[in-house]
Amino acid sequence: MNKNYLYFMYIFQALNIYKKYTNHLALDDVSINVPKGSICGLLGPNGAGKTTLLRIANQIMAADKGSLYYQERKLHQNDIYRIGYMPEERGLYRKMKTGEHAIYLAQLKGLSKKEAATKLKYWFEKFDLLAWWDKKVEELSKGMQQKVQFIITVLHEPELLIFDEPFTGFDPINMNLLKEEILHLRNNGATIIFSTHNMGSVEELCDHITLINKAKTIIEGPIEKIREKYKSNVFEVSFKGDEMKIGKNLNPNYELLDLTGKGDIQFAQIKICKEGSGNELLSTLLPLVDIVSFNEVVPGMNDIFIEIVEQSNRPEN
Repeated sequence: MNKNYLYFMYIFQALNIYKKYTNHLALDDVSINVPKGSICGLLGPNGAGKTTLLRIANQIMAADKGSLYYQERKLHQNDIYRIGYMPEERGLYRKMKTGEHAIYLAQLKGLSKKEAATKLKYWFEKFDLLAWWDKKVEELSKGMQQKVQFIITVLHEPELLIFDEPFTGFDPINMNLLKEEILHLRNNGATIIFSTHNMGSVEELCDHITLINKAKTIIEGPIEKIREKYKSNVFEVSFKGDEMKIGKNLNPNYELLDLTGKGDIQFAQIKICKEGSGNELLSTLLPLVDIVSFNEVVPGMNDIFIEIVEQSNRPEN
C-alpha cells in the first residue's frame, strides 16, 4: 500500500478529550490522530497530560468528555486485545518466577499457556533473558524487568502499541536494542505511540508527533511538515576564497550571521530574509568564492520543542 495513503487512515483517534481530577484539569479539549503504520511521538513537559491521555486510550480510565476511535469506528472494550500498553510505572510481581509471571500476563491477553510459553522462550532468548526464566522477578535488574515488560506488551502481536516513557532506565546498548525492535514492529505492520522526553529518540524513530502543553494540544502532524514550518531559513556554507567578498556582495535579501575560518576552509551562516531563496543565494555566492558545501540548517526537534512550549507559555496580549 502506498505510504502516503496510510496517512489518511487513522488507526487511533482521541478527539476533544477532557479529564478533570478534583483540583486539576489534566486534559482540556485534547485530540490526537495516529496514522496507521506510523510511529507517533507524544511529547510535552512534565505534567502536560501525556500519561493521562495514554491511560484513557488504553481504557484504564474514562474521559469526562470526548470520543475514542479505533480504525475509524468507536473504540470498544474488546479492542483491548488489539492494543499493547507498557505504562511508565513498571509493575511486576516480585516474588513470582519470571517465566511463570510472563505466561500469566500473556494469558490475560488471550494467549493459551502453550502458545505463550513458545513465544516467550523466543523473546527471552532474543533479549538474553532465558537464563533468568526460573529466577524470581526480584532477582532481575531494573533493566531486565523492563525488558520483560516490553516482551509482555508485544507478545500478543497487537496492531497498536502504546509505550509510556519506554527508554527510561535503559543503558545505551539496551536503548538501541529497544529502538531496533520498535522499528522492526512498525515495519511488520504495527502502529506505535510512545511518550518521551528523549528528543534524540523522536528524531530517530518518529514520523508523526503530537505535542501537548498545559493540558492542551499545541501542535500535531508529520514531523517533516513541522520541521518545515519551524525552519529558520539559515544556510551554512563552507568555501575557499576571500571571505570579504561575501559580506560586500550580499543584497538585502540575505543576512550574514557568522563567518569563521578553519585552515583553508571558511564557514559562513547566512539567513534568507524577505524574498530570497536558497537557489538564488547559491547563485550569488558561486562567482565570489569556491563553494565546498552548501546546506540548509534544519532545526532539531529539541529546538522546535523548546520554541513551541515557550510560545505557548507566553501570556496572551
